[in-house]
Amino acid sequence: MKAADYKAEHFLWSCDGGVATLTLNRPERKNPITFESYAEMRDLFRKLVYASDCKAVVLHGAGGNFCSGGDVHEIIGPLTKMDMPGLLAFTRMTGDLVKAMRACPQPIVAAVDGVCVGAGAILAMASDLRLGTPRAKTAFLFTRVGLAGCDMGACAILPRIIGQGRASELLFTGRVMTAEEGERWGFFNRLTTSEEVLAQAQAMARSLASGPTFAHGITKNQLNVEWDMSLDAAIEAEAQAQAICMQTADFRRAYVAFVEKREPKFEGN
Repeated sequence: MKAADYKAEHFLWSCDGGVATLTLNRPERKNPITFESYAEMRDLFRKLVYASDCKAVVLHGAGGNFCSGGDVHEIIGPLTKMDMPGLLAFTRMTGDLVKAMRACPQPIVAAVDGVCVGAGAILAMASDLRLGTPRAKTAFLFTRVGLAGCDMGACAILPRIIGQGRASELLFTGRVMTAEEGERWGFFNRLTTSEEVLAQAQAMARSLASGPTFAHGITKNQLNVEWDMSLDAAIEAEAQAQAICMQTADFRRAYVAFVEKREPKFEGN
């Protein structure tokens, strides 16, 4: 698959210079997710494993908001009428989107402005890096609609980002995490203006795309798999992973560039 050739149906998608941008594009409704966009994003992130022209991904929403979560009329309403097999198929499908985001080797940078709630907060959480704005309002509001806070991996991933106590508060109460809290707690890597957040996320993605992208994929994989390893197992896994990276041409390019006192030009192999 070539990421540049992908034609999205339920969101905007482009890929240029190794950086792909996925834009949730229903600004009149603050970019809610539908059954169809859930499934298409899941399938696309799975395909990115084979997209050699895509080195990093930027995820953002159109019109000054990130994402208002599952569409109330197109998802929430129908869910109230489903039987248990149908409900479980849906919750597994939404969880598969997070699995696909974590499994794709490309770093994902979320550019978060305005509303970022429910499944939208999960999309930001599942990204590798997050830039926010002072307008960003992030809420895992599942309990406010009578559901558990344990949605799409939130109880596994969020505590690892902001800590168990803070995650517990957000997941039990469904309250808004302010942008300042998000930066202070480590949810946002940094804050910038609404006018600059997309450009800065794309600049960060371009910087990652110009780096040793094979090694970035290894880093992302190890960040995932070492969650439930012992320290001894993690150190051994990293020894094997680093030995693999030492066989790459990028490793040799970096050495030659250092000797020649210039910046290395990585090619991802």
